[in-house]
Amino acid sequence: MTRKLFIVILGIGVLVSGVPLFGHHSISSEFDTTKKISFEGTIKQVDFGNPHIYTHVETKDEATGKMVVYMVEGGSPNDLVRQGVTKESIKIGEKVRVTGNRAKNPTSMRIGQAQITKLDGTKIY
Repeated sequence: MTRKLFIVILGIGVLVSGVPLFGHHSISSEFDTTKKISFEGTIKQVDFGNPHIYTHVETKDEATGKMVVYMVEGGSPNDLVRQGVTKESIKIGEKVRVTGNRAKNPTSMRIGQAQITKLDGTKIY
């Protein structure tokens, strides 16, 4: 009996280990989907790595008039490359328009569910 139980447990273990694990956060857990933001700015830095790329965009804060840098979250590098977006597509110093959702944390400079578009209308992501 113990040998049969061992084989059953081993078989279940093998089956379960073959199932991919999908663990992704909900956009609403981190970003406030009611706080849309849009601005024009200049790309300062691009972090092209997993699990998401981040494009750092500098713009003038409307409330204070000071220059601020937002971290704009994009998709995964793999998804973006399949859409034709590469490291060379996003150029440092380029002027862009960003639309997205502010982070729930008021001190965070992160933007999620974002779209970055060149000023000529070309969508980057």
